[in-house]
Amino acid sequence: MRKIIVVSALIIVAVVATTFYWPKEAEADGFRSVQATPFMLEKVKADEWLLIDVRTPQEYADGHIPGAINMPHEAIGDYVEQLNDAKDKPIIIYCRSGRRAQIAMQMLEQKQFTGISHLEGDMLGWTEAGLPVERM
Repeated sequence: MRKIIVVSALIIVAVVATTFYWPKEAEADGFRSVQATPFMLEKVKADEWLLIDVRTPQEYADGHIPGAINMPHEAIGDYVEQLNDAKDKPIIIYCRSGRRAQIAMQMLEQKQFTGISHLEGDMLGWTEAGLPVERM
């Protein structure tokens, strides 16, 4: 009986954790969102998720999320061939506050990318949450 209770509790914890940390269902703009959490960072470090910072190279150098690659939003179309290898991998996009990320996500969607998510709160939310930032 005790084993059943322990297993049931573990299943409940797993379901609750997945609900909070897995990409959410599509938002009003049609894209999923991902919360800024250490769990997300672990997925990026494990090369399970691709994290794209669509801010300018200077903004990226001033501070970015560890593991993020810089692809400025106005040139995201130039990176499509490079991103083709990651088409089956969840792609999380962020900027400073959201507008440039939306533009980049729409451009990638037009190029048939399907696993695109938006980082909730973007870089502002990440830093407000006290999560790690790398500088160049």
